[in-house]
Amino acid sequence: MSVETASGARVGGTIVSPPRRRRRIPRALAWAAVAPFAVWAAARVGGLERGSLTTQIMTGTPYVAAASLVPVLIGALARNRAATAVALVTTAALGFSVLPRAIGSAEAGPGSGAPLRVLTLNMLFGHAEPDAVMDLVRRLKPDVLSTQELTPGMVEKLDAAGLGQLLPHRVLQDEWSAGGSGLYSRHPMTPLENLFRPIGHNMPAAVITLPGAKPVEFVDVHPYPPLGSQVHDWTAAIGAFPPASPDTIRILAGDFNASLDHAVMRRFLDKGYADAADRAGQGLTPTWPAGKSIPPLITIDHVVVDERVAVNEVSVHTVPGTDHRAVFADLRLPG
Repeated sequence: MSVETASGARVGGTIVSPPRRRRRIPRALAWAAVAPFAVWAAARVGGLERGSLTTQIMTGTPYVAAASLVPVLIGALARNRAATAVALVTTAALGFSVLPRAIGSAEAGPGSGAPLRVLTLNMLFGHAEPDAVMDLVRRLKPDVLSTQELTPGMVEKLDAAGLGQLLPHRVLQDEWSAGGSGLYSRHPMTPLENLFRPIGHNMPAAVITLPGAKPVEFVDVHPYPPLGSQVHDWTAAIGAFPPASPDTIRILAGDFNASLDHAVMRRFLDKGYADAADRAGQGLTPTWPAGKSIPPLITIDHVVVDERVAVNEVSVHTVPGTDHRAVFADLRLPG
């Protein structure tokens, strides 16, 4: 390239633009991004949550697991190998804690034993719409309906809607409060006393006599939520549930006010139980809060089975009038 000067002379040369300097993400930012996720992963894997606040927020682990990919990207852009490595380990730890619930397990699928169909629903102080409850019962044909926050008024409404004809056997501990609970069954039931010490709301238990199968022990679960000082009662309640027995098939269903990301819930399952939704690949389907301006976010309602029980199907259903979704499990009992 040449340029003509004022005197008419031509001067040759090349115009060189200075290279642009790329802005690199500060290495310290990578550590700042990964640190909270790493702490969360350590708490989840190690079962380190303590107190009411950390116990409540631990239910958000599935969302934290998904968001943990962001620090991996930030570490890579910052060219901070150490932070990227920690971020990858963090994502893996959270992923292995959460993803199996969406995949299911080998124990899920059709079983050859006697069928037992279970439906559980927290009725929000008896405000669930009786017609919607009856529609579920008629459509899903449960052998057992486990109810929480069952009031005397709700008992009357369900009877008037025809529940007694479909599920004629009952063990009820209804109250005009959140403490009421009750079991309805298609098959004969006998109240079961002194199986464990209930801590929190009423948690009736019964022995169900099934045709072509051994009797099944059934527990309607509803501990207090882990709010404030109630976290100690919540922990004690779940810890007090009986371990699985080699001589008896036991099923527990209800509002546990706990997710599989709580250490106390995992310790309970380690006593010989399995979460039916986890086995069926539905363990990340949220059950609370329903019927709100925000969609359901966390999974705290469960059907827990003896690990020898096969899980054929699990589904979750919204019921107008209550803030919990119903959980249905189609089970096959061992011979």
